[in-house]
Amino acid sequence: MRDKEKIIEILHQGGYSCVIENSGEIYTFTQRGVKDLFTILKESPEIMKGAFIADKVIGKGAAALMILGGVEEIYADIISNNAIKLLQDCKIMHSFAKSVPHIINRNGDGVCPVETLCNTVNTPEECLPLIENFLNR
Repeated sequence: MRDKEKIIEILHQGGYSCVIENSGEIYTFTQRGVKDLFTILKESPEIMKGAFIADKVIGKGAAALMILGGVEEIYADIISNNAIKLLQDCKIMHSFAKSVPHIINRNGDGVCPVETLCNTVNTPEECLPLIENFLNR
């Protein structure tokens, strides 16, 4: 049985951006945005398959990467409405502290660029090349 509260506590107390629990193993990450999730999906997808993820901020792009990785359940401190819809459409269990219309960019003066890119498509599979092109710039 997963101790989801413990994973969420690790997220907050450790100052991490993302914590993944899978089969009793705990993985912590600190990069902002979707870079860690993209790297995991490409290089170590087994970490996400069937996992519980606690994340500070989940926009539609992050949700897409988690879905493609095969996560079982997600918790977010802050999640965009478009991420919620994608998770619901893909039948991924999720909970959150706060939902917002969209994720704000790092400067705090507009919408997150990955959120903007992913809002033009409907499926996680369509989000992936958009995120890859963005990260490779």
